[in-house]
Amino acid sequence: MGKGLSALLENSDTDITSKVNHSGLVGSIAMIPLSDIEANPFNPRTNFEREALLELADSIKEHGIIQPLTVRKMGRDKYQLISGERRFRACQIANIEEVPAYIRVANDQSMLEMALVENIQRENLNAIEIALSYERLIQECNLTQEQLSQKLSKSRSAVTNFLRLLKLPAEIQLGVRDGKISMGHARALLSVADERDMLEKYRIILEENFSVRDVEYLVKPPSKPPVFQPQEKKPLTKQQEIFKNTFTQKLASKVSIQKSQNGSGKISLTFTSEADLNRIIQLLKVQ
Repeated sequence: MGKGLSALLENSDTDITSKVNHSGLVGSIAMIPLSDIEANPFNPRTNFEREALLELADSIKEHGIIQPLTVRKMGRDKYQLISGERRFRACQIANIEEVPAYIRVANDQSMLEMALVENIQRENLNAIEIALSYERLIQECNLTQEQLSQKLSKSRSAVTNFLRLLKLPAEIQLGVRDGKISMGHARALLSVADERDMLEKYRIILEENFSVRDVEYLVKPPSKPPVFQPQEKKPLTKQQEIFKNTFTQKLASKVSIQKSQNGSGKISLTFTSEADLNRIIQLLKVQ
């Protein structure tokens, strides 16, 4: 599965085209009436731009279908689309009667995996469609995130980042889907715990046309002031205690000695007034 849908299509065990067109060649193409094909109920992609479909329809009218559809046989003259829904819809618009198609045998789970992987590998899927596809593969195909990352040849963190988008409020998910904000904007908003606050910030982003860096600054919590860690005082030696007490008595004023662990420190004298300071200066005979 990690090689994508193309690897599955090359597997003769999933191909019954030769039984349809009697060519005997696995992987050959059959022409099927478009009216005999029904849309894929497992397709995670639900948003198709009308203008893009019209352009594709015009191209098909002029050049034909370059890449065949892939379908599975449901019964007599009945097929279900596995991949190629844009081409299928464009052919309906262009009133094409027959389309080239690979015909496969697939049960529902295999079909779901093929359809999801095929769609995930398309470059024009938006981040929400990819996230929904990842979620369906995990839930409906009983995969872990690790197994999914291996099947898709993606890192585990990349899978997780897409899945986290589904935790966003519906309004923001629609914004991602419709291209109003990027996946980078959305990931930055995920750090906001309160949903109401998140929506307010989302609307500010739209109004101010914020960049991803702007959003990261907007949602960053205020940094906490550094906690002051007082240095541990080093105890005085006996000689230093005698010095302190002697000067306290001699000067009739409090003398204190403070030492840090690295040996530095200070000696301080306490005075109560200008006159008291002058008295201490005289006692110390300082000119």
